This record gives sequence, structure tokens and C-alpha cells, in this order.
Amino acid sequence: MKHLNKLFVAALMAVGLNAHAQNEDNPWAISFGVNAVDTRFGAASKFEDQFGNFFNAKDNWNILPSVSYLNVSRAIGNNLSVGVTGSVNKIDKLVSRVPGTQEYVVTNPGDVTYYGVDAIVKYGFLTKSWFNPYVHLGGGYTWLDEQGNGTLNGGLGINFWFSENVGLTVQTTYKHTFEDQAEANVPRHMQHFAGLTFRFGGKDTDGDGIYDKDDACPEIAGLKQFQGCPDTDGDGIPDKDDACPEVAGLAEFQGCPDTDGDGVTDAADACPTVAGLKELKGCPDGDGDGVADQDDKCPTVAGPKENGGCPWPDTDGDGVLDKDDLCPSVKGTAANRGCPEVTEEVVKRLNEYARTILFNSGKASFKEETMPVLAAMLAIFKEYPNASFSIEGHTDSDGSNKLNQTLSENRAAAVKNFLVENGIAADRLTSTGFGETKPIASNKTAKGKAQNRRVEVKLVKTN
Repeated sequence: MKHLNKLFVAALMAVGLNAHAQNEDNPWAISFGVNAVDTRFGAASKFEDQFGNFFNAKDNWNILPSVSYLNVSRAIGNNLSVGVTGSVNKIDKLVSRVPGTQEYVVTNPGDVTYYGVDAIVKYGFLTKSWFNPYVHLGGGYTWLDEQGNGTLNGGLGINFWFSENVGLTVQTTYKHTFEDQAEANVPRHMQHFAGLTFRFGGKDTDGDGIYDKDDACPEIAGLKQFQGCPDTDGDGIPDKDDACPEVAGLAEFQGCPDTDGDGVTDAADACPTVAGLKELKGCPDGDGDGVADQDDKCPTVAGPKENGGCPWPDTDGDGVLDKDDLCPSVKGTAANRGCPEVTEEVVKRLNEYARTILFNSGKASFKEETMPVLAAMLAIFKEYPNASFSIEGHTDSDGSNKLNQTLSENRAAAVKNFLVENGIAADRLTSTGFGETKPIASNKTAKGKAQNRRVEVKLVKTN
């Protein structure tokens, strides 16, 4: 019997110590220990005498020095639990009253075996405390050897919890029989219990000590402060709410880091190690021109984005930026979009050269000695790369009008072709011949005819 008791206690302790517990999470409880039957209770004639020697264990209590009771119960909510208790004892002290007196005698009925099977309903107080008192009601059946009676039970008990799942339980139960005491097989009596209680039965799938019903992440081990959810990177934000669960970050960025502290998370920051501007994806802009330094060809000098962050150049220094300057390498005026303006003096000079152009007689080919004149005119045309000109040819009256018209056209075209061949844009020049129709001197003299054989240059003004 002693060895059996030891094995029984060891098994129950193993169950209890492996049960993770909070009362509402672990609905099952098992208790075992010793019980004492006080048979004096049924012998008193007056109610006030019932408790006169309540704690007189030496004279009144029957105790079996072994594990002598077992209770299995289950919590059903609202501080209530239901269970069944089985108990066994040996009655070697039976208290009875001497008829006609108030005296009591203790007799040995011959080691009568006591059995009890009782249903119990408990209502607990301070269920979250280490000190957990309760009241209980129930009913059952009790035997003395082979004779028995049904009983209505009630009483008090206290659980002293050593840990969340292991406690010491003490309980006193009054068992009332409704038969006359003299005729009852089992008189009314008190039964006391003391033993260990273990709670178990809660489900914790991920083994993190937080039961599934309270675990926001029941299949992944986590932390109590996060309702059982993990915080892999240890930044105080549970993985389920962390946009960057494997890298420690800040709550304001849903757990993502901002290494340079510029208010842009590393994941969205094109320059994560250098503080920058949100509008530039976290990159700096040293010159404040709206172009990030990493994309700025001139990071220390402000410039427009269209020019790579560099200021627009003004190559010719005329105050008109190259991007707007139609003549970026020639100084001009803003009014003429950066190109030099052709003055009357320039046109006069061109015509002074033009009138000295010499052609072979009756032809549109140049005489050799006129090449310097053409070169001088070419230089002037190049000074005004945005100006357009009309080249006009004229003849004297010798020969037919038709021949003179053709000759004037060809000579004007020859001057234009020379200029185009030497770098002047063709769309800047037109050529026209007027034959003998616009003389500037008399064709009756050799001098006058020489003046009428001429080339003129006119400025074509555009809007």
C-alpha cells in the first residue's frame, strides 16, 4: 500500500507540473490527499453543541494514514466548477451520546470501512490570487461497510496556490442525512480534506505559455506582452504589425528603420545613410536647387533640373543664356535672341564690297581679283548668323532685256552659292535678278554703265 501511494502521488505530480495553468485556461483540476471523518457531529442534540469539539481530532476524527481521497473537477465559467470526489476511510472512533444525558462516549465499532462518492459544485473567490477560498454544495452517497445513505453536502474550502498550477487544498464538508439519527445507516457527520491540487488541460499550440484562446498568434511562439505574437527583430513591434519584421525599426514607420533619421524609411530611401529630403526620396540637395546631389552635375551650385542641376551657360557673355541664345557663340542682344543686330552701317559696308565684285564679261563667273572682296563679305555674314539677306543682281542696258535678266539672276545666284559653299546657311539667303530695270546711273556713258553693273545686299527683316 505504501509503495502504491508513492507511485500514485508521483504520477499526479507529474501531470500537474507539466500542466501550464491559469484557472480559466486549464479547466481541469485533480486533487488528492487525506480525509478525516468526524463522527461526533451526528451525536450532538443541540446545534450549538455541534461545533463544541470541532477540532478535537484526537478524540473525534477518523484518519486513514494514506492517500484517501481523489477529486476530479472541471471549470465551467463564472468562477464555477463541477466535480466528483471519491473517498475512503476506517472508522475506529464513533462518538455517541449517553441516553438521557449530555455526556458523550467514544467507542470503537470495529474498524468499519467508510466509502463516499460525492458530486460537488464549487464557487470560488479571488480566483486570480494565491489565496482562493470557495464554497461548495453537492450530494452523494456514503457507506459504512455495506450500509449506506444518500447525503446533501455543503461546506467551505481554500486553495493556497504555490504556483499557477500547483496548490494546497483544505476543505470541510457537512454531510446531512434526512433519516432519523437512530435509524440512519450513516449518521450526519463532518468530513475534512487536505491535499494537493493540480490544474491542467489548457491548449497552447506553440508552447509559448500563452493559451490559444488568448494567443493572437497561436501557431507561432511569441511574447506575453504581444498576446503571444513574436517580435523577431526585438524592436517592440510584433511581427504581425511590423512592416520590416526582421530589421529593428521605429513605431512611427511600422517597425521599419530610418538609419539616417531623415524621416524616410531605409526601404524607400535612395540615400539611406545620408540625411536628405522626403521630396527627393531621402537624398540631400546641397545647393537647394531641387536636384538631389547624387543626380546633380553641379552639386554645389544651384541650377535647373533640365540642365542636370547646373546653371545655364552664357558662352558669349551677352546676357542671353545659351539655351535661349540663337547665336550662343556670338555676342548679341536680348532683343535679337542673343544674336548681333545688323545695323545700317553693316549693310552699307556689305554693299560697298558687293558693288566691287567683278565678273568675267557677259558671264556669272568671278574674276580672280574679286575673291578678297567675297572673303570680306563672307566674314561679315558669319558675324550675324541669325540674319537673313537678299542678294540682288543688276546689269547695264547693253544687250537684250532677256539676256540681261538672265545674266543678273545668274550673277546674284553665284554670290549666294559662294556664301553657302563657305558656311552660310542656305535658308538665310535668297537671290534675285532685276536685269537692266533698276539703273542707278545713266547707261549713256561708260561710267554710268559700270555703276549699273552691280550686286546689292539687302537685310531681310523677320518677325
